Amino acid sequence: MKVVVAVDDSDGSRHALAWVLDHLLLVSPTTPAADAAEQEPEPERQPPPALVLVHAHEPLRHVVMYPVGPGSAVYGAPSTMEAVRAAQAENARGLLDRAKRVCQRRGVAAEGVLVEGEPREALCRAAADMGAGLLVVGSRGLGAIKRAFLGSVSDYCAHHATCPIMVVKPPTTTTTS
Repeated sequence: MKVVVAVDDSDGSRHALAWVLDHLLLVSPTTPAADAAEQEPEPERQPPPALVLVHAHEPLRHVVMYPVGPGSAVYGAPSTMEAVRAAQAENARGLLDRAKRVCQRRGVAAEGVLVEGEPREALCRAAADMGAGLLVVGSRGLGAIKRAFLGSVSDYCAHHATCPIMVVKPPTTTTTS
């Protein structure tokens, strides 16, 4: 089974990845050869699910504008747009590399994939294109009213993904009075 985890630079995303590593991708320690002879033969194990980390970013569609006074603006040069795109791509690669290192420290191999498009649509499309068995997204923990105004990637994916989806809610914080 292929597990696709949406990653971005949010606490919700980091928590979702940690949850997947803690609960879905359990790495079992290997048994020494001497102990293996004494144990009963184990039933055939399924291979662990493949882990794919997906980061979706929106392409730059609008030219950069610099205000130069009331009612006027100057459009950014194409070189400026290219510099912004290059910086955006570099940040995305860095984010995926950090997430892959988290997985490696836990003994889990992961593939990083960068997709372009509106994040909620791009995540659903990527999960479908990859044949994902599960799409995992983090939640910001917005209430119903904020979700209605701000939109929710997890809510959109829950209604539009072609595979099962797991929304990992942020940890509850308890305050002591």
